[in-house]
Amino acid sequence: MERNSTAIVTGVSRGLGRAVAEALAAEGWTVVGDGRTLTGEPHDGLIPVPGDVTDSWHRVLLVETALETGRLDLLVNNAGILGPSPRPALADYPPGALRDVLEVNLLAPLALTQLALPALREHGGAVVNVSSDAAVAAYPGWGGYGAAKAAVEQCSNVLAAEEPKVRVWWVDPGDLRTRMHEEAFPGEDISDRPLPETVTPALLDLLRRRPESGRVRL
Repeated sequence: MERNSTAIVTGVSRGLGRAVAEALAAEGWTVVGDGRTLTGEPHDGLIPVPGDVTDSWHRVLLVETALETGRLDLLVNNAGILGPSPRPALADYPPGALRDVLEVNLLAPLALTQLALPALREHGGAVVNVSSDAAVAAYPGWGGYGAAKAAVEQCSNVLAAEEPKVRVWWVDPGDLRTRMHEEAFPGEDISDRPLPETVTPALLDLLRRRPESGRVRL
C-alpha cells in the first residue's frame, strides 16, 4: 500500500494495537486509533479517537474521522477482551459474560467493517482481523474467547469470498506479552513471551506483499 494511506486501528491504548499503530505511523501512514482509555492530541501520524468500539456512534466517528483524511485503506480490528479471569470452563461460563465477549470480539468489529467497506472497496483496501490460535485449538478455559475468535475467522473467510475488491486477512499474532495474556494467566510470569513490537514487521510485510485473502500466522 502507498505511503500517505490511512488506517483505522482499534484498541491502540496498549499492547498489539499500540505497536501496530506506531509501526504504521513510522511508515508514513495516518492512523485513526481507537481505545477506551486513549488520551491526547493528534501526533506523529496518530489521530486518537477515544471511545468504545461497541458503541455505534463511536464506530461512525471512527470512519468519518478517517474519511476526513481523504481516503481509507486499511481497517485493523484489534480491540478485544478475554472474558472472565481466571478463565472458567464452559460448564461454568456465565452467559452474560459470553455475550460481552461476543459483543466486543465479533459483533463490534463486523459492524465497523460494514461501515468501512465502501471506502475500502474504492481504494482496494484491506481488513485485518486479529485472531488467535484459540480459534482453532481446544484449550481448556479458552472456550468463550476461542468461540468468539473462531466466529471472527469464519466471518473473515466469508467476507473474503463476498468482497473481491478488498483483501481480508485473519491474523494470529501468537502469544505475546500483553495485558490480556496477563489476565489469562493470573499470577504467572509471562516475561518469556515476545513483545507485541516483534510481530509488526511481519504485518507490514503482509501489507506490502498483499497476498490473497486468508489466515496468516505472524
